[in-house]
Amino acid sequence: MRKMQLFKAFATALCLLMVCGFAMPRAQAQLWDKKTTVTFSVPVEVPGVGAQILPAGTYVFKLADLRANRHIVQIFSPDELHVYTTILAINNYRLHPTDKTVMTFRERAEGQPEAIRAWFYPGDNYGQQFVYPKARAVELAKQTNEPVLATPIEPATAPIEALQTAPVIAIKPSGEIMEMVEVVQSEPPVETASAESLPHTASPLPVILLAGLLALGAGFAARFASRRTA
Repeated sequence: MRKMQLFKAFATALCLLMVCGFAMPRAQAQLWDKKTTVTFSVPVEVPGVGAQILPAGTYVFKLADLRANRHIVQIFSPDELHVYTTILAINNYRLHPTDKTVMTFRERAEGQPEAIRAWFYPGDNYGQQFVYPKARAVELAKQTNEPVLATPIEPATAPIEALQTAPVIAIKPSGEIMEMVEVVQSEPPVETASAESLPHTASPLPVILLAGLLALGAGFAARFASRRTA
């Protein structure tokens, strides 16, 4: 009877560990696309074919890809049945995150739609700085008098796989090319920290469950061995 109770406890702990191991990654994955619903009260320009303008209205922003240091952003209709554009984006670091969605824009002449520069998800230190097709980036840099990230391919029509390796540069207002790293802060400032002040990178729950599982297994084995030698 005691042997059966130990076996049931062992099996229960193993099932619990497996459930936690599968459930936790899925819970995290739900945040990976950074789905955000945004309502614009005025028309805005986004990277696309030519000068692509989104009329005033509601749109859904989502990440389609999260590999490496470049992400793929897609803008959908509210029902997510229509994709307006696919955008190549580069990580841009901000020192102080906020609890609200932040969109930054490039100032334009009066009467012209402002062009989206970057999108920051609530609570994130990293945002998505949008990359414009090179021809449009040259025009925007001159109009806004600030560097604009550019790529020679058309992100709106290129396969997502091609965007992962597409070259990215920055265009000066003069039209000259400059290094992307001079425009984007892709990493936080380097700081030294003691071991005691370093943040925890993961929940201790799986480790605790594993330790309990091993303890139960050891107890079961010891019990079984004692019965054999009795």
